Amino acid sequence: MRKDSLETFLGSLAARLPAPGGGASAALHAAQAAALTGMVARYSEQDAEHAATVTAVRDTADELRERALALAEDDAAAFGAVSDAYRLPRSTDEEKAARSRAIAAALVGAGRVPAEVVAVAGEVLARAEQLLPVGNRTVLSDVAAAADAARAAATTARVNVEVNLTGITDDAERAELTAAIAGVDDLAARADEVTAAVREVIAR
Repeated sequence: MRKDSLETFLGSLAARLPAPGGGASAALHAAQAAALTGMVARYSEQDAEHAATVTAVRDTADELRERALALAEDDAAAFGAVSDAYRLPRSTDEEKAARSRAIAAALVGAGRVPAEVVAVAGEVLARAEQLLPVGNRTVLSDVAAAADAARAAATTARVNVEVNLTGITDDAERAELTAAIAGVDDLAARADEVTAAVREVIAR
């Protein structure tokens, strides 16, 4: 997926195909948020007073961008595993039981990927928050763009966790995934605060 052109990816996204879908889109939102954060950091490197902060944000943002891209590909693979599990034979009681176990395991795997996207989005947002007071004013709007992209990543990924939760019966697995998305509303509120702060500066 990472080597596709944008046109190819969007064509696949629009096609009647099981993947890529919303999960991959969430991961790419996170990757874009990280890329924008990295760009703002690079434009802010000349500020010696905040050099250590900016350098740390830049390096972390680059790592998060790679993690998010990997998650986009992981999501497609995880969804494929779910599709494969649903296609397993179910002619006998043994086959039905094996199919049910395979579906449950695949749904857990498919839920964990967007749960990780939520975590990445939170880390990216934290870096955007760090840049807000020290970033180069000429690219301040891109801090808001990064925050909004991180917000979209988290809220989209949350829905993809929730849709997999409906088929997961193991209490521990459900609890793990539910906990992973519990902070999304707070993340979204923080992203809105970053955007509001940027807009306030721009309006002066």
